[in-house]
Amino acid sequence: MGLRLFVAAQLSEPVQQHLLTFVEPRMGADERLRWSPPEQWHLTTAFFGDVAERVVEPLIEELAAAVARSAPFEARLRGAGFFGRPEAARVLWLAVDPGAEELSALSRRTRNAGSRVGADPDGAAFTAHLTLARARQRFEVGRWLGILQTYSGPVFEISELLLFSSRLHSTGARHEVLARLPLAGHGTGATGSTH
Repeated sequence: MGLRLFVAAQLSEPVQQHLLTFVEPRMGADERLRWSPPEQWHLTTAFFGDVAERVVEPLIEELAAAVARSAPFEARLRGAGFFGRPEAARVLWLAVDPGAEELSALSRRTRNAGSRVGADPDGAAFTAHLTLARARQRFEVGRWLGILQTYSGPVFEISELLLFSSRLHSTGARHEVLARLPLAGHGTGATGSTH
């Protein structure tokens, strides 16, 4: 069994705190929803399932080169959406505006980087988003969409992506940073985790 890896931008501490202030009072309001913990809030650009350990170093090199071609950019969490059908939603998420186009370009680059070294990305169509909650059982999304649409977070800069490993445990997934991948003009290349 290989490693579950993904590439994502992390939220800054002030952005995370701002969102937590909005979300926390609502987290217990609907038992049909399982809310993502704040330490798992991130903007994923590529997910690679079952990657052999020997592929990790070449993957980091390819990702670093791909990401370094993009300049840092501003992003904001604003707007909301869902995966599934309106009457049977599976996932609630916040949209990214501005920053969605830049994340889409980074998704293409990071997925292509994985393909070049044999770390096949998932084939799902890319939507720039932050997953807030997953359904324990299917639910009608209208009321929650109305609430989440009112959120508009602070603007923040994305100047690096991170390569994470994800391990599933009985209490949920645990993520570990394997490498930091700076965008153009930020740092001198990928750096391994200090964790």
